Amino acid sequence: MEDLTFAQQIQQFAANHTIMVVAWVALFVAVIINIYKGITSKISIIDNTRATLLINKEDAVVLDVRSDDEFKHGHIIESVHLLPSDIKTNKLQAIEKYRDRAVIIADNNGFSAASLANALAKQGFSNVYALKEGIAGWRGANLPLVKKHK
Repeated sequence: MEDLTFAQQIQQFAANHTIMVVAWVALFVAVIINIYKGITSKISIIDNTRATLLINKEDAVVLDVRSDDEFKHGHIIESVHLLPSDIKTNKLQAIEKYRDRAVIIADNNGFSAASLANALAKQGFSNVYALKEGIAGWRGANLPLVKKHK
């Protein structure tokens, strides 16, 4: 058996394990893209503690983007109800006065909050956050919710 250089060993490994090498390269590229997006993002994804601090110390406003029924069954005190379609279609008259304040997007479980927060940032809101686990995480942490009565 002949001695192979390191480069030859890598070449041989890659030839014998093509799928694994492609998977590792794809994973590496995905991690780099994710890091880049995080660094260049105009929004931050925050947990309940940070949200509470923003609400109490910086007069942040919570935009609750859940359905009407979900909002009525419990929302963060003084939060503003806004439908996701209003953000997507730039119908923001109800929240224009919060353009320069810290704004926290709260959805049901945190899945759509980041994309809606990005949309608000693109529409000129300067200080936008997404609540990491949404109202489900807030409720799970036994933080207070108020109910809207009709």
